[in-house]
Amino acid sequence: MNKSDLVDALSKDSKLTKLDSERAINSFIGIMERALRNGEVVTLVGFGSFSVKLTAGRSGRNFKTGASINIPPRNSVRFKPGKNLKECVN
Repeated sequence: MNKSDLVDALSKDSKLTKLDSERAINSFIGIMERALRNGEVVTLVGFGSFSVKLTAGRSGRNFKTGASINIPPRNSVRFKPGKNLKECVN
């Protein structure tokens, strides 16, 4: 499912117009991005939690040349599924 499929599904389920559905999804995405950028944990009860975790810097290897390279530390988004979501997919 891509974003346009999600807009269509939300529109049908909620009886909103496609434009309103797209605005709602874009707003939700923006709110999630701002919260994660500020280091907050976003928890949707029953669905899961989104958080940001710092991955440590490490050394790696360039596969083409074999040269050793330094991989800097960076932030990455983590998702931990909730109980209801785990039960739904199993």
